[in-house]
Amino acid sequence: MGVDLLNVKGLNELDREAPVVMVNLMRFRARSLDGDGSGWDAYLRYSALTVPMIKARGGTLLWTGSAETVALGEPAGQRWDYLALVYYPSVAAFIDMMTSADYEGRCDPQRRNGCEEHVIIATREAYSKFKVG
Repeated sequence: MGVDLLNVKGLNELDREAPVVMVNLMRFRARSLDGDGSGWDAYLRYSALTVPMIKARGGTLLWTGSAETVALGEPAGQRWDYLALVYYPSVAAFIDMMTSADYEGRCDPQRRNGCEEHVIIATREAYSKFKVG
């Protein structure tokens, strides 16, 4: 796990200037790898460092919440503790943040300390095409 797993090839296949919403799926460690509290505690430290970086690039945290249960599909192997939806004005803004020295040096170590597993899925905004009601 780590920034070294950033799928730059896949991200470069997207329109780099188009807005993107990143779906974050996280499973926390019982104890932070650095011994400073729980995995959740380390994730809170990560968030405190990362949210200002997201905002500085024109992004915003859209939603966060606890993952309660798999509602459709095979539950095996799909245990997540927390979810977050993060908007970036462009794929380029996301890549810029993730590959910055500040993120790699300050933020990513806290993410690694706290997360046993962390998957980020890039999505395109489609809600305007599929309105309910």
